Amino acid sequence: MKIHIDTLEVYCIIGLMDFEREVEQKVLLDVEILYTYKEGSFLDYGKLADQIIQHLKKEKYLLLEEALIGIKALLFKHYPVIEELKLKLSKPNILPHCSVGLSEAWSRSLSDS
Repeated sequence: MKIHIDTLEVYCIIGLMDFEREVEQKVLLDVEILYTYKEGSFLDYGKLADQIIQHLKKEKYLLLEEALIGIKALLFKHYPVIEELKLKLSKPNILPHCSVGLSEAWSRSLSDS
């Protein structure tokens, strides 16, 4: 099974520029999770989304790269059933004419690399 969480909106401190360190900005996160569903055992996507939001608000990352790696570590730690994870984190308002973002994908077997 694959869970898709698209355009999860989070207001948090993230970035290097002075104004990014002072005021929360909107970031958007797309999450794709591959896992094996077994009867009675499922991923609670509401809880998972809330954990990501709280994590981003708490950590106040300087770089999108660091934020992606932090979210990956959080999810692999709390959800051992995750086999593959794809994340895309975007700043839709950082530049006047576009959205800027980063993405990465991991397999459980390669999660420590």
